[in-house]
Formats: sequence, C-alpha cells, structure tokens
Amino acid sequence: MDQRPNPDPGSKLPRTNLLLGGLTIGFVALAALFAKDPWGHVAPPQNIPLVDAKFLETTPWRRTYTDMVKAKEDMSDYDCYGCHEKNKPPPIRYDAKGKIVIPKEHSNIVMGHGSHDRNDLCYNCHNEQNLVTLQVRDGRELKFDNIPPLCGSCHGPTYRDWENGAHGRTSGNWDFSKGESTRLSCANCHNPHAPRIPTREPAPGPHPMRSAEKTSALTPTHH
Repeated sequence: MDQRPNPDPGSKLPRTNLLLGGLTIGFVALAALFAKDPWGHVAPPQNIPLVDAKFLETTPWRRTYTDMVKAKEDMSDYDCYGCHEKNKPPPIRYDAKGKIVIPKEHSNIVMGHGSHDRNDLCYNCHNEQNLVTLQVRDGRELKFDNIPPLCGSCHGPTYRDWENGAHGRTSGNWDFSKGESTRLSCANCHNPHAPRIPTREPAPGPHPMRSAEKTSALTPTHH
C-alpha cells in the first residue's frame, strides 16, 4: 500500500498567482509602450482626389467625313464643284519663298504636313482631275470616307500598325467573333493638312498613398 502523502492542492496557488501576475505586468507594459508609440504613428489614409473626367474621355477630338455623313450633317462644304469648274483643275500659286498660297476661300486651312514645305501641295492627296476624290501615289482614286490607304501610301509602317490594331485605338472586342470592334480613322486624330497632334496635358501619375514628407524621406539622394 502506497504510504506517500497526497500533494496539497493549495501549494499550486502561489505559482499560478505568480504566472498571472507576470502576464498582467507584461500586458500593462506593452500597453504603455504602444501608448508612447516609439515606432512612429501611422497617418490615416488620405482622401485621394478623383482623376479629372477629361482624362477618361474616349470621344475622338476630330470628326471625319464619315462621322459627319453618319450624323446626317450638312455636307455642302465638300461639294467642290459648287465653286470650281469641272475638268478645270484649280491652279496652285506660290509666294516668293516658294510656299503655297492658300486662297481666301480656304483660309481656314493651315498647311503644315511635315517639317518642310515639300508636302504642302494640294494635289499630293487631292485628285486635280476629280476634286471629290483623293488620289493615291499608285494612281488609285479614293472617296473621302476611305483615307487610311491614302495615308498608308506614304506612311507604310504606321499603316501596317493600324491594320493590325496597334495604331488608331481599337475599342470593343479584339476577338471579332465575340462582338463588334471599332477603330479610329487617321483623321480622327490627325488633321490631314497639319497632321502633328497638338501637345496635350499628361494624365496624373499613380498616387503614392503616403504623405509628401514620407515620400521625400524614402526617395534616395545622390551626391
């Protein structure tokens, strides 16, 4: 028969009290440490302003002949023979410096096709024998609603990019079997008489999600 005395349950109480007391002191110390915030206070998230709606606008900044026809607008300005005689090409005049003189009837046209004046000639694109059509370098005649082949006759690489969808902003479905797709025409972005696109304000960059002070502190400096 085991004659060993039974352990006293009360002997475990001091050890338990010590453990609970130590934990309490530890939590109090941590609370005091967090209250002093030795690691720096994290600023609340900033209110990020919305991007100006103009940077999300997808409407082309120019309208083409085709756009105007679809909108059933007045197309009388494109009736060349309302003023010019048929079978009598209008003469091209130049000033003393060899620059083309724009007739006052077309004073709204500003010629600037290229960085030199060699392309500022109406009949490089317009068909002098039939003013209501355009002429490609290989002799083809095109209507005003089909200008990409005309532009492509000089700008071959860009035209190939346009045909493959890398130029001209394709909207809709890239997989034509899944739905419609639209692509801008050359004149939706470029003025045929002065094709250089005007400088536009760039859209804002990504928001850094931190204060300006911390952003500058994180930016490496070079000496």
